[in-house]
Amino acid sequence: MKASPPNLPRLFPALLRILMLQAGTGLAAAASPRLDLNAAHRGTPEIDMELLKLASPPAEVQSFFAAAREAFAEHPRASFADLPAIREAAERHGMAILGGPLLGCLSQDGVRVWVRTARPAQVTVLVPAAGGERVFGPVASTAESDFTAVVPVTGLRPAARYSYRVLVDGQPVPLPEGAAFATAPEPGAAARFSIAFGADFHKTGLWNGALLERIRTRDNAALLLLGDSAVDDRDARVGLHRSDYQLRDLSPGWQALAARLPVYATWDDHDYFNNDKSGVPPRASDADRAAVRKVWTQCWNNPAYGFADREEGIFFRTRVGPCDLIMLDTRFFRTAPREPDSFLGAGQMRWLVDELAACRGPFVILTSGTMWSDVISRGKDSWGVWDPPARERIFSLIEERRIGGVILLSGDRHGARVVRIPRRSGFVFHEFELGSLGAHPGPAAMGAEPANQPLGLTGEALFGELAFDTTLPDPTVTVRVVAPDGTLRYELTLTRSQMTPPKG
Repeated sequence: MKASPPNLPRLFPALLRILMLQAGTGLAAAASPRLDLNAAHRGTPEIDMELLKLASPPAEVQSFFAAAREAFAEHPRASFADLPAIREAAERHGMAILGGPLLGCLSQDGVRVWVRTARPAQVTVLVPAAGGERVFGPVASTAESDFTAVVPVTGLRPAARYSYRVLVDGQPVPLPEGAAFATAPEPGAAARFSIAFGADFHKTGLWNGALLERIRTRDNAALLLLGDSAVDDRDARVGLHRSDYQLRDLSPGWQALAARLPVYATWDDHDYFNNDKSGVPPRASDADRAAVRKVWTQCWNNPAYGFADREEGIFFRTRVGPCDLIMLDTRFFRTAPREPDSFLGAGQMRWLVDELAACRGPFVILTSGTMWSDVISRGKDSWGVWDPPARERIFSLIEERRIGGVILLSGDRHGARVVRIPRRSGFVFHEFELGSLGAHPGPAAMGAEPANQPLGLTGEALFGELAFDTTLPDPTVTVRVVAPDGTLRYELTLTRSQMTPPKG
């Protein structure tokens, strides 16, 4: 059944207040929209179609998404593999892939390449090499994987740039212009290395072409997304989670970024179940939570996902350039406030203690979906409300073991903020909260301790950067807050010695 075009006069009033801002440089017709966040959260088929149209996609892409969105609306708990209508629509419009390539798992000798095909297929990645091309794969996309395949690319030279091609069943598929990746430097090698980060795209920020292109073109080696990145308030309707990811994968700005910049992601409340939800929410079940987690693992390209043997959580630790990266899961295991280990769960907390002790640095990036500090909104939905003892245990462990170079990242509280967290020892942690990718309104920019908050900005589309320089005797990280036009809204350089707790 072909979807009817939306009747614009009858759309929600918020949708009629779409403001088209500046065009995204180099992305024809991919403009920087602002859409009322409540409308995005409602996410009706009409609203989702209007988001897609912001990029002025070809008619066949609009027709395909209309069919897919209708199929998921009729079957809100279905998978791609469950819905022949989506495969048929893709075939009608000559679409061999529905998503990707999405790069991830960057290492000194390669990456992994994620693709969603329109039907079961064999996916191969080709990388130019002396005298020809190296072949990686094929890897099968199957109904069990919901037509996704992740192809490991390995054995390449460190700190080198490579173009690549993707074949589906032996046939090349179109990729964004200049699709390529750069391998990381060898662990321990002196290098300069930058990572972008941020949170709270929601659906709307993924159509801000100028922002996405600026992230991609500033020589960043990877992107960290700290929650609320694509899915909005779908609760246990996992088919609508998949529909929101399909919408993400049709954004030209996202396509261009994800094909060139490895992405690491964790979730927060809106892409977990709904606003402020965690654990097993009311009217949900353990099976619902497992189903939401399964969709997540099929739609991102992380190195690992929590306790894989028990299919619980999505946290992980990996190495990215000169950094140990630990991305926590502050939703899956959460229980009632002030219960023991109520924020991370006892198992993830034990895992974190072990992983922090194993970090070799010189820098450690430690991410939380919500803020580490309590200065904004009195710590709403964050560590200070749910589990102050666990936070104290983490901070004390870092101090007692003198784990140097720890950088705290967070999201959730819409806005861009820098918070100093002084400790009794005289040491100071620095938290960088960049919940500003969608430029949506939120709490006041400045919190309860302005003397310890050197930055507070709201209402702007901003992202963060961590620029590491390990060529220096005392390695540094420069933290920047960047606007879509390249303007620096904040910059701070810290040495590793400054970021190392003093001897007790």
